[in-house]
Amino acid sequence: MQSFSDILWVLLRIDTIAAVDILLVTLVFYALLRLIQGTQAVQLLRGIIFVILVVVMVSGLFRLTAFNWLLRNAIPALLVAVPVIFQPELRRALERLGRAGGIVVWPLRESKPERTIQEITEACADLSKRKCGALIVLERETGLQQYIDTGVAINGDLSAELLLTIFFHNTALHDGAVILRGGSIAAAACVLPLAKLLVGKGHFGTRHRAAIGATEETDAISVVVSEETGTISIARSGRMVRHLDERRLRRILEALLQPDAPQRNLSDWIKDHVSRRDTSLHE
Repeated sequence: MQSFSDILWVLLRIDTIAAVDILLVTLVFYALLRLIQGTQAVQLLRGIIFVILVVVMVSGLFRLTAFNWLLRNAIPALLVAVPVIFQPELRRALERLGRAGGIVVWPLRESKPERTIQEITEACADLSKRKCGALIVLERETGLQQYIDTGVAINGDLSAELLLTIFFHNTALHDGAVILRGGSIAAAACVLPLAKLLVGKGHFGTRHRAAIGATEETDAISVVVSEETGTISIARSGRMVRHLDERRLRRILEALLQPDAPQRNLSDWIKDHVSRRDTSLHE
């Protein structure tokens, strides 16, 4: 007959193995979530999980035999589809594992909309007077890490002086976009996708097409200064409002970045502005 100490040792051993097993599974899921953090895959993953939960609940609640059979046979296809859907994220994960630092991602800095708006409007007003081309993209809920990785990492505090330095003529980082994250400059000289569909009859250069393109599939906001005319424009949801001055740019940014800011003035101004311009910004 086994003694109480032997039984207790066996139970502790089993509990330890189970704890290690759970810990390893947790670490795997944590690493996967870290790897897709800051990318569009986060929203896609949320949608997939939501659909799976709804389907499982409906099939289990109503005991749909044929539907359950279809789900069971669809699992192999899903296992093939997931790597295809998340191919950019998986590639970036392997590249990150091959670099120093591994999968560790430092937490983002807290965003300060008032300061961000102040620095952007001051910089754009100065750049407009000098006719220095600029493209500034503000990351919001949808991550822009795949575009940040194409540029030069800055990870510095946002300031009008730093933006002016980056976009000054003939500087190394002049071409490309600056991406802002959490009130700081994440990277400069970033490559953005060009707009797929242009609305209106106006002529759009590469910088303006990139500004619109960055907002077509994400909730980002793009602010662009024309190098030819010095015109300030802002893009959101694949649409653009042009011919802004510092005051109007500030009003739009306040309405878009501050949750408690009044939306009525922005909507009324856009409606009046769009009637005279060739493109529009949809709320």
